[in-house]
Amino acid sequence: MNFIIEGGIYFMTPLVLLFFTVIGLLIKGFKNNTKKNISLLKSISLFVFVFGVLGFTIGLSEALEAIALSNNDISAGIVAAGFKIGLIAPTFGTIIFLLGRLGAIVLLWKQKE
Repeated sequence: MNFIIEGGIYFMTPLVLLFFTVIGLLIKGFKNNTKKNISLLKSISLFVFVFGVLGFTIGLSEALEAIALSNNDISAGIVAAGFKIGLIAPTFGTIIFLLGRLGAIVLLWKQKE
């Protein structure tokens, strides 16, 4: 669970909560498969993906601003470590997105016409 703190608490906490929401919708969908549930699952998973990318964009702009304001030479290792940390939120958001979309595909496949 260290990746939650490394990825930035302001973006990773909502992503974790939305992850549990997607899991809950999947469980609910297997019990009561409705079009509303599938639509909600698709919408939330897309929101999670975009939210993760937003976290990366904001974090990257803050990091680049700090580098620009720095009078010291910044090593490539520091920049690479910053990119690694910055990519945690969009990676987690992408995983949740794929899980949600895969779940929606399965629920659509199992849905009776």
